[in-house]
Amino acid sequence: MIGWVVSHFLTDGTVIALLEPSFTAGFLMSEKQVPIDPSANADLQKVDGVHEIADDLGYQRHAIVNIIYYGVPAESKWVLIDTGLIGSGGSIESTAAKRFGENVKPQAIVLTHGHSDHAGSLKSLAQKWDVPVYAHLMEHPYLNGSKAYPPPDPGISGGMAKMSLLLPRGPVDVTQWLRPLPEDESVPGMPGWKWIHTPGHTPGHVSLWRESDRAIIAGDAFITTNQESAYAVATQREEIHGPPQTFTPDWESARTSVQKLAALQPDLAVTGHGRAMRGPQMSSALDILARDFDSIAVPEKGIYVHSRDEMTREQSGRT
Repeated sequence: MIGWVVSHFLTDGTVIALLEPSFTAGFLMSEKQVPIDPSANADLQKVDGVHEIADDLGYQRHAIVNIIYYGVPAESKWVLIDTGLIGSGGSIESTAAKRFGENVKPQAIVLTHGHSDHAGSLKSLAQKWDVPVYAHLMEHPYLNGSKAYPPPDPGISGGMAKMSLLLPRGPVDVTQWLRPLPEDESVPGMPGWKWIHTPGHTPGHVSLWRESDRAIIAGDAFITTNQESAYAVATQREEIHGPPQTFTPDWESARTSVQKLAALQPDLAVTGHGRAMRGPQMSSALDILARDFDSIAVPEKGIYVHSRDEMTREQSGRT
């Protein structure tokens, strides 16, 4: 058994990974899916622990996951996208107070999906703020107490993949505040943005898109670090990476979702895990991921994985 421990400090997002020496080399040698140079980092500045990536957009790393603040700092209208892990609520409230003012609650909470690393503090924040929670209708069973997510894939290798087996799968019940995303694809409280259904990682996963600056909030449709590797998570080593492998049960839909997002040619991407990235290098790397998704992103084996030959035959049959 791998002898490793991961702990974190919510205020600054630091992750400390302690690895058994015999396994350290394996973590250090883990290959990137699509390498990307750190110069593509999208950060403009960092204020009160928030990485500013646009005038009205910032993200904050909470241990292994990002939460996102939409809204111009010091103005009263803002939206929270995802809520991090259980226990993140106090830090989110404190940051929001500094950013938007004391006792200024968001207009809404918008979820890319309901996994426990993205909705862990959802119920406590919804109770505290009493604001609507928006999610795709196909995600509602996991948020209204009626259904748990499928089990993680135990065949995925890597320290963080093993840790993820311990994460709760729900169900969460926020029925009192839960609302479907509007049918017209608008995003409540976020003018100029639209939601895009990007299933695969979960049935009701969505990404958010703004045409004016070609910005995308991708959730876990794709990410920018290797979430299976404790070393990559600890260092936030940059790469364009498919959805986290352990909790992705539908690889065919995941491929289609990445292809859909790559076709938009985003200039700025903030994802659920890893650093925000911008520019042509990021967009080109996303194109490569979309083009070669089966060989790059899909694990070689697992309970949700067809063989590579099967996937190739299936894809050839559709073209």
